[in-house]
Amino acid sequence: MQDPLPPPPRLAAAFLACAVIAAPLAGCGSSSSSARGSDPALAVPASAAVYVAAVVRPTGALQTRARAAGRTLTHQADPYLRLLGALQTPGSRALDFRRDLAPWLGARGGIFLSSSAATARVDLGPLLSLLRAVLLPGSAAPTFPFAGGAGRAGAGQGAIVLDTTDPGRARAFLSAQAARAGARGASYRGVAYEATGGGLGFGLVDRFAVIGTEPALRSVIDTARGGASLAHAPGYAKLLSVGPAEALAHVYVSGASAAAEASARGGAAPGPLALLTGSRTANISLLPSASSLVFDADTLPAAAPGAAGGLLSPGAEAARAAGELPGESFVAIGFGSAHAALSQYARALRSLGSLGGTATRSGGEAPGAGISVKGLLAATLAPVSALTEDSAEARRNFQSWMGPGALFASGSGLLDLKAGVVISSRNPALSRAAVAKLALKLRSSGASVQPVSITGTDAAVTARLSGLPLALDIADGRDAKGQTKFVIGLGEASVAAALAPSSTLAATSYGGAGMVLGEGIQPALLVQAPTVLSLLESAGLGEDPTVAAIVPYLRLLSSVAGGSRSLGGGVERFRLVLELRPS
Repeated sequence: MQDPLPPPPRLAAAFLACAVIAAPLAGCGSSSSSARGSDPALAVPASAAVYVAAVVRPTGALQTRARAAGRTLTHQADPYLRLLGALQTPGSRALDFRRDLAPWLGARGGIFLSSSAATARVDLGPLLSLLRAVLLPGSAAPTFPFAGGAGRAGAGQGAIVLDTTDPGRARAFLSAQAARAGARGASYRGVAYEATGGGLGFGLVDRFAVIGTEPALRSVIDTARGGASLAHAPGYAKLLSVGPAEALAHVYVSGASAAAEASARGGAAPGPLALLTGSRTANISLLPSASSLVFDADTLPAAAPGAAGGLLSPGAEAARAAGELPGESFVAIGFGSAHAALSQYARALRSLGSLGGTATRSGGEAPGAGISVKGLLAATLAPVSALTEDSAEARRNFQSWMGPGALFASGSGLLDLKAGVVISSRNPALSRAAVAKLALKLRSSGASVQPVSITGTDAAVTARLSGLPLALDIADGRDAKGQTKFVIGLGEASVAAALAPSSTLAATSYGGAGMVLGEGIQPALLVQAPTVLSLLESAGLGEDPTVAAIVPYLRLLSSVAGGSRSLGGGVERFRLVLELRPS
């Protein structure tokens, strides 16, 4: 499985995948369902790497919002019924909610994943497949998420855990599913269950119906017999206490698991957990409505001082940096530490670039004649990689002066496109010298680099890199407030827009996004999805294999906004608001 890939639309899609998989029946509930039910986290082991929980039979206003969001996303009258396929284990007949589940299903359900002992990775592939199945027209029907890896050596473990209102009927359902899968009777610590030769388990543990890999089922039994449960884990309990009470679903990510994954991968591209949270423990809540999806990602400090914070930790400096970008920007991403953030984005985008081959423009041009996203990424990442390189030279020449920064793209189309990376300098002399030093690094890697004069800058060069049809201009100058900024821009106009914009986001759409985010949160992330989609398509890149997987999600969105604030007690909240295109 390839790792999920940020930034915003795909990153948000990864959040949504986790929430949607746990709520296959949202909107199918009835007023007679229990309002709360028992929390499945009571039966989930505290060591779980990822835990996804949902109100699977919502009532009242929550049911209305869940249905409205599902219909807006899918344009279907019964948007969640397809997700019943998540419970169709091998050999199962097609499930009917009223016949098979309504007689015994409680109000709450969950899924937990454990990382592979061999690789420390958590396989999110099945969850993402279910996301595509429920959101994208024409996609394959969803399937049981644990069928493929149950018996595979080194695979992670996991299970679906559902609250029940009638344990007897729940047991009958489990037995019927087990029989169709060819399972045989088994027992562990006095609890009878059924297991297949391929490693799947079916069992009723206390009042919870459990279907998943056999080791995961056994871990639920261990928890029920007195083992440490996730519900009573300090980090989980603290984050759940500050999370929004009206959430339809929430996703818990163990900081220890993310840190282990990052350590196991070494210098490779970060895995999905480390990319999102660094090594911090996080809980991401979903609040749906007819016009938007709101994700509140609450995080605890990393156990190790100075550990990477992940993409869910922009901070106040990130919002200020985003607010200084050109007011017409359709993409704006601020970050508090340029070195740390750019390193994460570079590694993630390198992973994205590895997925696609060369795509040509529509019109039958020969391979190599068209523009590919893979080539564009490789070219634009060259200077960023040099700046963030893990070496004493890079730390001395570049990272020593880097302050907060931001990425932006502005304009209405290809002809007036402006884009760049803007980094505030903590030492003007060092950032000015860095222009020539970066030019030397690029020249040594084969780029054509020449000095250039740009109004308002103290040092500037222009670089032509293979795969990029336009020159990159690299400059160090001062903005209208006298702040020194280091800019890598797509041509001279991009540098000028970064240093002397006609208006800033803080004075235009920034304020509107702040109202959307609420809670006094200032935006650090803004994306106008239709403009991004139009730009990709006008450049002939909509079907490029590197971005083809992102395009369907862009079609669902009108805008994305994100920002953060402190909740006190060491808890930080990053809020992401996805405004949906109307049906």
